[in-house]
Order: sequence, then structure tokens, then C-alpha cells
Amino acid sequence: LGRHGVSLSAAQEAQVAPLEAEGKTIVLAARDGQLAGAVTLADTLKPEAAAVLSQLREMGVQLWICSGDNERTVRHLAQQLGVANFTAGVSPSGKAEKVAALQAVGEVVAMVGDGINDAPALAQADLGVAIGGGTDVAIETADVVLLNSDLGGVAVALHLARAVMRRIRLNFVWAFGYNIVGLPLAAGLFYPAYQIHLPPMFAGAAMALSSVSVVCSSLLLRCYRPPKLPRHCAAQLDGAASTRASVEV
Repeated sequence: LGRHGVSLSAAQEAQVAPLEAEGKTIVLAARDGQLAGAVTLADTLKPEAAAVLSQLREMGVQLWICSGDNERTVRHLAQQLGVANFTAGVSPSGKAEKVAALQAVGEVVAMVGDGINDAPALAQADLGVAIGGGTDVAIETADVVLLNSDLGGVAVALHLARAVMRRIRLNFVWAFGYNIVGLPLAAGLFYPAYQIHLPPMFAGAAMALSSVSVVCSSLLLRCYRPPKLPRHCAAQLDGAASTRASVEV
């Protein structure tokens, strides 16, 4: 509107500011250089949003909200979700720059998004997570794609990844320790001093058993159970993800 010479009066600004402070986005319409009306848009948070963020905090994840909406709207959203860090009025390239800035100070960044505007940041992040119901551009750019629009999948994906990495490290430690003991025995290094040795047939069986044990250890991941969302947060936000609109003329 400013580029077309339309500005808000003090009274109009006083009407708009409280609405933005409530997390609503104001779309203004002008005619013949005069303000003609306003459309108020409000996104309803997903019912599981607060619980998912609470779960991520418990997992030690530092949370950021990076949005292209105005600062008042984003601040209200951050207060609802209990997120201290947020940036507002950010362009698609600005989101990618914010991700790069966090990476520059040594942070490992996972970006969650579902729109075209999120694609640059999804590509820049160490881990890009696209919501299943998002745009094709976001889905193609992301490293992980959730099968549905449930945000709980973000916490589950991170929790499962950590469980897999713990299992991989355990397998490495087990296999390394097993071979440290088994190889000298099979080579007869202890025989001169202790008369202890491992016959070739048993050494071959022990080597096969090592591989079997690692495979069986990995198969224990089939018993994985996803974390349950905190109940005290799950009921905080009601209603499905939608957009409400009101018009004032």
C-alpha cells in the first residue's frame, strides 16, 4: 500500500495492532488511494503442536520459529507455543540465511516446513523435514518426508534416528571388543604363555557368530516404540489446522 501512496491513519493503526497482537494477519484493500477494507486471517494451530514442541524440548532440542508473517503475529504464536526464539518478516532466502547463521556457530539444524517458501531453508539445513501434505517443491527438497500432516512425526523421526545411532554404536563396540579378544586367540598369541588357543573350526564359527549377534542386535529395533506426547500439552490447543477469516469493510 505504501508504494501506491496509501497509508494508515492513527485510528486505523490502533484497530490493526490489537488484531496482529492476537496472532492474526491483516490484509488491507484500498480503492482510489483510500483504504476500503481489511481481511483478517488467523491460522489455527494444530492440536498436537504444543505437545510436539514440549517433547522436542525434553529431547534437548533448541526451538526456533522462522516465519514470513509480521512480528506481532509471530510473537503471539511463539507465546502460545512457549518458544522463546523467533524471527518474523523473513523472506524465503532469509530463512536459508538464518539456517546458515545457526550452522556458522556450530549448530546442527533441522528445518521443518511444508511450503514453497521453505524450500531454500530445507535445502540449506543439515536435515530438511517436509510435512506430507506440503507442496511438491518442499517434498522434493527435504531429506525426510512425513507420510501425513501430523507434527508428531517430527519428534518420532528424531527419536527413532537417535535410537538407530545408539544401536549402531553398540554394534560397533560389541564387534570391536569381540574381535579384539577373538583374533589373538585364533592366532595363538596366548598359547606360549598360557597354553590357550582357539582351534580353526571354532574360530570360524566364532566369526560367523559375531556377524549373527550384530544382526540380531539390529533386529531389536523392531521392538522400537515411539515416544508418547505429553498429556498436559496435548489438550492445550483444540481444533484442526485450518484458517479462519473475517472481513471488515
